[in-house]
Amino acid sequence: MKILVVDDSLAMRMMIIRTLRQAGFGGNDVSQAEDGKAGLESIRAAIPDLVLADWNMPNMTGIELLEALRAEEINVDFGFITTESTVEMRKQATDAGAKFLISKPFSVESFEKVLSTVLA
Repeated sequence: MKILVVDDSLAMRMMIIRTLRQAGFGGNDVSQAEDGKAGLESIRAAIPDLVLADWNMPNMTGIELLEALRAEEINVDFGFITTESTVEMRKQATDAGAKFLISKPFSVESFEKVLSTVLA
């Protein structure tokens, strides 16, 4: 399974990848993008099975990335890993087609719980 991690912080991308491994999803092919624009280019080149994206990034936000994918009819499982998780954000994410929103700081258990249903 191919997973794309999109976050403007290299340290956060490394933490997400480490947490994926610790949660039992380390056998997947994981790639990275430093913002939504780079993520969109990567997805266009090779559609992954799952995108894990931050919400707030320069050049193109996570929600803009998801909306661009839907506008181009690129259907990929998509979830947010973000510091903000208001009711409004969760509704906007769901309405745009996101499968989940994991709040930072996250835990191995939160990854196990959410991703076990998505990656099943």
